[in-house]
Order: sequence, then structure tokens, then C-alpha cells
Amino acid sequence: MLSLENFRKIVPDKTLAEIYARARGLYGKHIVHVNSTYMGGGVAEILYSLVMLMNDVGIDTGWRILHGTPAFFEITKSFHNALQGAKIELLESTKELYLQVNGNYGRFAHLDHDCVIVHDPQPLALIRSYRKRQPWIWRCHIDLTEPDNHLWDFLKGFLLKYDQIVVSSEKYFKEDLPVDQRLIHPAINPLNLKNTDLPEQTVLEYIREAGIPTDKPIITQVSRLDPWKDPEGVIDVFKQVKEQVDCRLVFCYNLAGDDPEGVQMYTKTYRKAKEHVDKGDILFVMGNNDALVNSIQRFSKVVLQKSLKEGFCLSVTEALWKGTPVVASNVGGIPVQIEDGENGFLVEPNDVEGFAEKIVHLLKEPSLAQDMGKKAREIVREKFLITRLLSDYLYMLNAVVQ
Repeated sequence: MLSLENFRKIVPDKTLAEIYARARGLYGKHIVHVNSTYMGGGVAEILYSLVMLMNDVGIDTGWRILHGTPAFFEITKSFHNALQGAKIELLESTKELYLQVNGNYGRFAHLDHDCVIVHDPQPLALIRSYRKRQPWIWRCHIDLTEPDNHLWDFLKGFLLKYDQIVVSSEKYFKEDLPVDQRLIHPAINPLNLKNTDLPEQTVLEYIREAGIPTDKPIITQVSRLDPWKDPEGVIDVFKQVKEQVDCRLVFCYNLAGDDPEGVQMYTKTYRKAKEHVDKGDILFVMGNNDALVNSIQRFSKVVLQKSLKEGFCLSVTEALWKGTPVVASNVGGIPVQIEDGENGFLVEPNDVEGFAEKIVHLLKEPSLAQDMGKKAREIVREKFLITRLLSDYLYMLNAVVQ
């Protein structure tokens, strides 16, 4: 059972004492989180640890999952894409189905808590189904820099009822939204199976069981197979790296129940990679085992993240924590985590040659990679662990909950 006392050797005692002090003001309060999936993706991973720790420090905290149909999740994925800048044809029938699913869920999900925290656009309209008697917080985990105007105007009608909006980067603050907005960076749990330290022999066992040969350097992207993660662009980068260094590419991917594009993107990416797959140069590994993902991130010589848009990207945080050098896109919340040239490299998202150049540089300079990895781990320890996230949530709740 996860407990705050488990973190004593990882973060300073002062940090833990501050968390306990912030929790005192919330004793006897009931908090509930609502999102759309219990597995697959960073939001579910965060909530799994955060909810347990909130309960551990004395705050009764629940977690509800929105029930939706496949058609609903098609709609909300289009909302996700449109909030990150894609175009959307916002039909009246689309709005009706979105509101119907939220409304139906609202009729049997009893959210009579002291505060309701809603995550991302899927359950955003739940607030419409309630006679509001407590603070509601919308926690948005995606990039809101350039949302589609029609969709934003539609969703803003619900957001006006919220007491607080929380985003992952200052770049996502919206001047046209007259609601209090707060910055809270996401974080990882260093004690869960995906992030805990593993013996080298254990890492090698998982790598071999996954069918990953160990005779060449491995470069890896860990992510959903999603258009915003640009897996086809990753293949283009690999081709250029391969011309200079004999290596392999691993796509460590997962699928989530609220992401209907995953299977389509897998098919498209695999088709483009097939020639290299047949040669054994590109491998697709399902990341449905946290210890396997942990092992792949540790075994890889370089982790890349060639995202076109990114809310924050916890897979970057995970790799940094493991001391693996990261080459990532200079978008969204990634620059918050990486100082270019210090604890990793930042590259413009469409700069295939730039990605390849930095990866080759790290593969040819192992001492540089090791130095960057050490700095990376300490930055995560200082800024992006779940204890800091818990403290931020408690600080916010003390301000919002009466």
C-alpha cells in the first residue's frame, strides 16, 4: 500500500512535513476525481498514486470513471485533437451525444463531495447535470495553446461554472476565460513499478523476454500511437540515425480505452515501418507491463519524444528519472523539464535532421550521455515527483474548499 512515509529516503523530510501540514486543513473533507479511463495514459497513472496518497494523509478521496460509448469516445478524441489545434466540424448531433453521455452519467454518479475535480474534456460537461453546491475544478492535461475557436466557445460555456482551471504550462492560460487559472506541473511516482530502480539483471531479463536483441544500441519512443506523437516522423529520424550508427528503434506503445485512434495509427505506422521490421531494425513492443516499460527506458541508449503537440509528457519525465538521455520536441510542457544541452536536447518538432543529429551525438559520446542522465534524474527529484504534486493539490484545495 502506497504511503507518504515510503518517500523518506527520496525527498527531504521538510517536504513530507509540509504535506502533512497542508492536509490538516482538509481533515473531514471528501474529494472526488473524475476522468474517462482507469488505465493507459498519464492521467490514470497520476490518479492511481495521487488518490492513494490523499487518502493516506487523511483526506477522504474517491475516483470515478465516466462511462461512455465508442461513439462518445470518437467525439471526445476529436475534441482532444481540436483543443490542440486540429480542425473539427462541430455538428449539433455531436454536441447532443456529448451532452447526453455526460448527462446520463451524472444521473447515477453521486458527486455530493466537498470538491469535484474533473480531468480533461470527456467529463467536462458533468457540471451541467448538477445543482452546484461545492467547488468544481477542471484539470486540463492537454495543450490549450491554439484551440479550435468553435469548440472552445462551446466548452467555455461549461468552464464558466467552474471555480478553478488547472493547466500544465503557463502557455495554456486563456485570457478570454474569466475563471481563476492555476499552473500545476504533472509528476511521476518513483516508487511504482514503472519507475522504481531495477537491478541490471532484471532489466536484461525483461528485455530478452520481450524479444529485443541486445547486440546493438537501442533508441526508443514510449508513447501512445497517436498522430500528435508523430510515430511516422520517428521512423524518418531513425532512418537518418541508422545511416551513421548501427542501432535499433523500439516503439514501446500502449492503447487506452478512451482513444479510438490507437489501432488505426498502429496499422499506419507499422505499414511504413514494415521493411525495417522485416530486417529486425524496428520493433513494436506493447507497453502493457510497467516493469517492461521501466526496463526498456533503462536499457535504451537514447529516448526520443518527437511530439507535435504535448500537454506535458510524463514519458519524458520517466526517462529523465532513469538517467537516460532524452531528445525531445520543443513543444508544450517538455521545455519545462529539459534545459537544452544540460539534461537533454530540445529540437523543433519537424526537424528530422536535428533529431537525428542529437541522437547520433549521444550515441557516439557515451560520457556526455551519462553526464546528462545524472543531471536529468536530479531535476526530476527536485521538481517532478508525486510528493510535489500532492503538495500542490493540497495547497489548491485549502484555497478552494471551505
